[in-house]
Amino acid sequence: MEKVYYKRMRKAAFALPCAALILLSASFAQQQQSTPMRTSALDSHEGMTIAAEPWTNLAQYKPAFAKKNPYSFGILAIRVMLRNETADSIRVNLSRIRLSLVLEDDSRQELPSLTSEQLADAVFSSKVKDPSRRTRLPIPFPSSNKIGHDKNWTELAKAAEEASLRDGVIAPHSTAEGLLYFDLQGQIDLLNNARLYIPELVALEKNHGLLFFDIDLSRAAPH
Repeated sequence: MEKVYYKRMRKAAFALPCAALILLSASFAQQQQSTPMRTSALDSHEGMTIAAEPWTNLAQYKPAFAKKNPYSFGILAIRVMLRNETADSIRVNLSRIRLSLVLEDDSRQELPSLTSEQLADAVFSSKVKDPSRRTRLPIPFPSSNKIGHDKNWTELAKAAEEASLRDGVIAPHSTAEGLLYFDLQGQIDLLNNARLYIPELVALEKNHGLLFFDIDLSRAAPH
């Protein structure tokens, strides 16, 4: 299985003072019809704002996952909200989003998100994770496991798909939101030095690429 295990040079990203971040986060949350984000993990530039909230509590998953809770099997969901304040539609390549982790030897691993099918495979092919038990690093890339797809598997995959971030085009002055899933093998402590990297955004009418988004998740990590 191919693994990504390397150091990545990071470009300087836009930064906002803490006070500005708090005000922007509050304003951003007030525009939503759903539950407000409870996080300061946010980046904003060129008329686009992206906020991210890692779900690190079992209760957060229950409304979407009534039977099998992915968090119990080491899978982390990150709720992402994208707000487009421009007059142009913005396309986000969801397949390019990565969870950037700093590992024990200060190397980095870029972890891709799980599809709904990969999430169901991971849940039904593994046992409940003990958070105190370390998993080998780097974390294996997600793969398709050869397991039976029964009714329970189908229900979980459907629930994951319905709750996921699926809309890759954000219309002018509108918001898209949903969950991204990452198999952390139960190592939630890796969030203490993790970033959500969103590299490929394009304003469609102008055919103009936006600078990447690099969201520090350590503020929203459990301590």
